[in-house]
Order: sequence, then C-alpha cells, then structure tokens
Amino acid sequence: MQAHGHDHPLSPSDADIYAAWFACLAEPMRVRLLHTIASAAGAVSVGELVESVGIRQPTVSHHLRKLADVGFVTLTRAGTSTRVEVNPACCTGLPHAADAVMGMLSTRPCWPEDLPTGVTTRAMTDTDLETVREVCAPSLADGRAAIGGAWKDSWLVGHRWVAETGGRLVGWAAAAPVSSREPYTGVAETFVYVAKDARGRGVGSALLYHQVTEADAGGLWTLQTSIFPENRAGLALHHRAGFRTVGVRERIVRHQGVWRDTVLLERRRADTETTDDVRDTGGSGRPFC
Repeated sequence: MQAHGHDHPLSPSDADIYAAWFACLAEPMRVRLLHTIASAAGAVSVGELVESVGIRQPTVSHHLRKLADVGFVTLTRAGTSTRVEVNPACCTGLPHAADAVMGMLSTRPCWPEDLPTGVTTRAMTDTDLETVREVCAPSLADGRAAIGGAWKDSWLVGHRWVAETGGRLVGWAAAAPVSSREPYTGVAETFVYVAKDARGRGVGSALLYHQVTEADAGGLWTLQTSIFPENRAGLALHHRAGFRTVGVRERIVRHQGVWRDTVLLERRRADTETTDDVRDTGGSGRPFC
C-alpha cells in the first residue's frame, strides 16, 4: 500500500512551521540539549544543563531561547534561576512532522474517497471466530503483526467487525479496552488483520473506516495500536485514518525468540482535540499537529 501524502499536498503554512522546527535542530548542541531536557524526570535548571553538556552558560541560554521560540521547551523563572522543561506536545509533534514531510500522513480528516465497492463489512459473530483465527495466523507467523492475544472475551462489545468479498471472510478488526479503570473507558487498543491473499485490495481501508467510525459514535475517544516498524503498509493505512505516531517502543515484543520494536500510534476523536492545552507551542502561537 502506498502512502497518500501527494493526494493532500503539504500546505505552505505547515511547511514553514516544520522547516522552522528542523532548522532549529540543525544545530547539534540544540539536539543534545533537547534530549537532555526531555530525558529528565522534571524541570532542570540552566546550571544543570551547563554541567551536563559542558559548555558556557551564555551559549546554553542562547540555544534554549531558540528551542523555546519554536515551542520545543518552556522557560520558567524561579527566583533568580530559570527552570527548563520539554513541551510534551513535541514528543508527538516531531514524529507527526516527519510523517507529514515524508508523505506518510494526510491532513485530517483523511478518509479516502475510494473505499472499495466489492468489500462489505459487518459485525463479527461467534461463528466467524475460527475463520478469524485463520486469517491472522500468517501475519503472526511472518512477523507482520505485533500482537495476537486478544480474543472474543477481551474485545469490547459492539467493536468487532469482519470484511467479506465474494461471500468469503477476508479480514477482521476489533477493539479491546486498555484498562479496567473508569477514567480509561474511552480508550481502546485496536487490531486489524487482512488475509494474505486479499491484501492490497482495500480490505484494510474498509475495515479501519468501519472501526473508527463506530468507535467515534460509540463513545471511544482514543484508539491506539502497535505495528512493527517494517510493516509500512500497516503504518500508511493507519496514518490515512488519522492515527499519528506516538513513538517507538524498543524490544517490547518477543516474537519467535527475537526481541522486536513496535511503533505506537494513536487516534484521538476530533472533539477531544483543543488548541489551548499542552499541545500549544508556547512560542509560535500555533499548536503542534
């Protein structure tokens, strides 16, 4: 599957913002400083940064102002000293920017207008479960899938679907709660599988469209999923559906005796997005995407 970035060209304003971010990080010392700040447990002082990177305070202060100007960090006066913290939004804003520039992410909402006409989706029934297992088995075997454990009893009621073409079940999707705690009732982990011989026909797009549309209508405000980094088709599919990269979790899955990384992606329902929360850059006047 190809990414659809060229169907939604990067706007000049977004290009200007991303260019400013990348230009700021073209200075290696700023990269080191941002890494040090982001890795800290809380706010750090300018003096602690001077000691950590081994350069003079005026130089550190200069680079911190540049980082603050584009919204990567916040600077707060505490008496006679300045406390520095990372802007939490840049942890998702930077990966999002890279995805957008590389054509892996369309402007949201980014539903394709060419959903396949030969694929139908419907609610999964208990009689589908054996075929559902057969569909995902090849993905688990060849390493395309990052999960394989959540089955009927752990799936959310009303959030499991199958796709059919020519009367044959060729894919499925489901959502499972991430926690039993009440504040997380609207957060779910999603799974999408397509039969090996049905890939590249829009089955995944049809399933994911159905899944997130029903999730929005059914009170789920956040969807998250994990995908192996080399599964470019899966990553592109989810980016088209409004998921964005949160980060890479290193050596989190043990598959066939080998530790594997996964890319964690997240989709927020539109009415949970605001421009006055922690996503504010604090410097550019525009929220991180």
